Amino acid sequence: MIGTGASRRAFIAGTTAMAAGSLGLPSIGGAQAKPVKVGLIHPVTGFVAYNGQQSRLGATMAIEDLNRAGGVKSMGGAKLEAVLGDSQSKVEVGVSEVEKMNEAGVAAYVGCFQSPVGIAATQAAAKYNTPFLIDVGASDLLVKRGLKNVFRMKPGFGRCVDDGIAALGALNKGAGGGAKTAVIVHESGEFGTGTAKLLAGKLPSIGIEAKELIAHDNPTRNFDNIALRIRSLAPHIVMMSNYGNEYMLLARTLFQQKVDLMGMFSVLGGGFNYKFVKEMADASQYMMDTNHWFNPLSASAQALKKRVEAGGALFTFEVYLSYTSVALLADALERAGSADKEKLIDALGKSTFKADLMPYGPTKFVDGQNEGGLPAVMQSLKGEIEVVAPAQFASAKAVFPRPKFN
Repeated sequence: MIGTGASRRAFIAGTTAMAAGSLGLPSIGGAQAKPVKVGLIHPVTGFVAYNGQQSRLGATMAIEDLNRAGGVKSMGGAKLEAVLGDSQSKVEVGVSEVEKMNEAGVAAYVGCFQSPVGIAATQAAAKYNTPFLIDVGASDLLVKRGLKNVFRMKPGFGRCVDDGIAALGALNKGAGGGAKTAVIVHESGEFGTGTAKLLAGKLPSIGIEAKELIAHDNPTRNFDNIALRIRSLAPHIVMMSNYGNEYMLLARTLFQQKVDLMGMFSVLGGGFNYKFVKEMADASQYMMDTNHWFNPLSASAQALKKRVEAGGALFTFEVYLSYTSVALLADALERAGSADKEKLIDALGKSTFKADLMPYGPTKFVDGQNEGGLPAVMQSLKGEIEVVAPAQFASAKAVFPRPKFN
């Protein structure tokens, strides 16, 4: 962690300050270094508001921790100042927030949770040569357009699909290779569609055929027809790539309709988190997901988890990914010794930052993508989330195939 001291209060304060447009930090004493403004753009309203609020919580906690630890020392102890924006899950609003924050003088942006919003927002930020750190967005398009200002620490959907397919192949082989077919259900945007296409292309390499790709809109509030379609196709595995509400609703619908499967295996399942496994322990039981996970062996990660939970929130991936993105930015500011955008982009590009919260090696950016990131494969078992791969972080052995309903 950057330091200590943040709590749910930081998030609440941030939410309140959103209406005023920024989370200003009071001046203590006279001669303080000029604060460094950081634009935080997340969907804190709209259909993925919970996820956006979790990202804001992680980012604001990181800023509070850095400031309590003395700020950016190479800049005379300059504090970070959060400028809060709400994309409302709308591309045009995300771009508008970039423009407003540029006028406010931000040195960098962190966001945007959704890939389509991030793609447009980073393009807008590129006009001003302003660094943009992607905290959660999964699409590889975010870092494949030649934009020098864009950086992402976590793996994108390409790496997650590769690792997820390898893990599923190993599980299936270990169980006798009984799984031969799959149905992929995905949200219809860039994130879900891109992930689904990659999955369908990779599944044959492990002896599994994608019988059908089923897209759905955002939001979708009833999955009865999709569940009936899945039942009629009778796949061995269902794979899901969608946002939180839809992920949980589809899982619950398949559980209630007792659709027998060898497994439910998602890659970047937006709803696979503590909220899901605690509130729907029965429906989530045995489900697996390839996603981002904190390093369970990290004392800092465990301490941050306790703080977040003590504040009444859950330690979901949005929290520690956004926290880590701010920490990466703070490290770059420290090494650059300046908020000059060109110097900051250069410092980020040369970063060897070690994300202590995450199971990553030192940062190594190639075209803005950190090659040191590592996804994990998890399974819901008895209301808990267990890591089942990679082996060095595993906390349990995977259950595959899952038991039948009858």
